Amino acid sequence: MTILVTGGAGYIGSVTVERLRANREEVVVLDDLAYGHREAVDPGVPFYQGKVGDSALLERIAKEHRLEACIHFAALASVGESVAEPAKYFENNVAQGTALMGSLIRAKVRIVVFSSTCATYGEPAEMPISEQCPQWPKNPYGWSKFCMERLLESYDRAYGLRFAALRYFNAAGASECYGEDHEPETHLIPNILAAATGEKPELAVFGDNYATPDGTPIRDYIHVSDLADAHILALDHLRRGGQSESLNVGTGHGHSVFEVIECARRVTQREIHARIEAPRPGDPAKLVADASRIQTVLGWKPLVSDLRAIVQSAWTWRQRHPKGYRQ
Repeated sequence: MTILVTGGAGYIGSVTVERLRANREEVVVLDDLAYGHREAVDPGVPFYQGKVGDSALLERIAKEHRLEACIHFAALASVGESVAEPAKYFENNVAQGTALMGSLIRAKVRIVVFSSTCATYGEPAEMPISEQCPQWPKNPYGWSKFCMERLLESYDRAYGLRFAALRYFNAAGASECYGEDHEPETHLIPNILAAATGEKPELAVFGDNYATPDGTPIRDYIHVSDLADAHILALDHLRRGGQSESLNVGTGHGHSVFEVIECARRVTQREIHARIEAPRPGDPAKLVADASRIQTVLGWKPLVSDLRAIVQSAWTWRQRHPKGYRQ
């Protein structure tokens, strides 16, 4: 049986495909390559280029492969862009995602691991954030994922589509083969490293007057390899007949923007210049996970998500791939 990985040419998807194959799983990748890279998928993996909402393409994939489950990554994921272009986010993340779920049901696939986000919590009233915390997103990106979570709950009740919605905190770092290469790049650590190499003259820090100890936003950083393993454990949970779950994926520890910059200075042994700019619309001051439930339900815990290890892995990958996948 085969696992369909949508967005498998993207950052988190490529590492998850890598680790699935290390577990001798049969995998097929669907990606429109709008932000992913064909070079991020091993040539030995069956690959289809197209939209997840293309029902004819999904029907073809289902005929050519015995699909058992889907790990659904494919989505737009920039908070700032979602505020400026909400229609783009609801069309891609919700409309296309809805069409995908319909195709999976018609193909008799009843297991989905869904890439969700802590952005569904908005500005939470409690910290760290547990799964019981009310969900009230602050931006269209968060709302698009919130909508898909509600859809999955409805489809579980109506059609028996069991799911695990993994609410990521901040994915970061790299595996030995695959890392971050976005255009434009909006994530903090690769932008810090671009400033360290001189690719960018300085790093833009969006706000230094948040209600945090040093004034910069605090986030919970999770190594992409640990995050990939969470998807595999969620898949195994559903395969064993486990009930649908919505689970945080984080470390329970937060680091401010200034702390991450200082860690990168130590790892790279280079000066990194920062420029303070206005805060971005929709950015909460602090997001840190209560990750106790995923440890209880899946037996998952982060193994390589120490901040220095995350930054070191990203730096090593960047040195090996100075132009990302474009070289």
